[in-house]
Amino acid sequence: MARDLEASQRFYAAVVGWSFRPAPLGDAFSIAVMDRVPVAGIGALATDLAVAVAWTPYFAVDDVDVAASRIRERSGTVAVGPVSFPSGGRAALVSDPDGAVFGVWDGPVASGWRVGAGPAPAWLELRTRNAFDAALFYGEVLEWATGRPGCCEVSYEEERVVLRQGGEPVARIDSGPVEPGAYTPHTRPRWHVHFRVADLEPAIESAIDLGGRVVSVISEDATERSITLRDPDGALFTLTMTIPKSTEESGEESGEESPEEPTAG
Repeated sequence: MARDLEASQRFYAAVVGWSFRPAPLGDAFSIAVMDRVPVAGIGALATDLAVAVAWTPYFAVDDVDVAASRIRERSGTVAVGPVSFPSGGRAALVSDPDGAVFGVWDGPVASGWRVGAGPAPAWLELRTRNAFDAALFYGEVLEWATGRPGCCEVSYEEERVVLRQGGEPVARIDSGPVEPGAYTPHTRPRWHVHFRVADLEPAIESAIDLGGRVVSVISEDATERSITLRDPDGALFTLTMTIPKSTEESGEESGEESPEEPTAG
């Protein structure tokens, strides 16, 4: 949700490399496209609906009414919906018992809308008080780790819960401060989205030029570099880039030979 649709489109086009097309929901909505694949949506309704400017993940479910009932039964909150959309889907905007906001969607899901490989957002992160308790809530509400075909696998690794689909990590749940009073706007329980870029520094420069703000230092491990930003409206997100393998790691300097290309004739 944003305040100014055109400004948001300019910002994310420059920073993440998206283009945009109209959404079937009306003039206040647009669909972000990367490599001709839909990857996100922006709705300029934050002021009209009196909701925070933020990126919100929507999880696909078989029946949004059943999911909403499960959320209420487990001390979550259903804030909006379930409502129907002209596109044929139904959705609800909800929150978990600790207040982290997310959505549930019952309807068509294009392949590009899924988090993970390709041009889609790289992965999601839930920052909450207790990762294990949160995993139980989401597992019961969204039917994670049920063994159904295409379902997610859940594991507990290094004091965090990792969610995988088809063996690929798509989300993680991290424990944070235990006392509610210890939360700041940056660390309160919330879902956080990580967007993939090819090169971090130019993306940061574009964000700053267009009114964004850097809110963390660059972090780096063996496989990726990342940094957290706010867009001009204040929405938090993280940019992440994959660190290319060195020539030594790829075998180019270790004496390994690449297989020859087959020749015609």
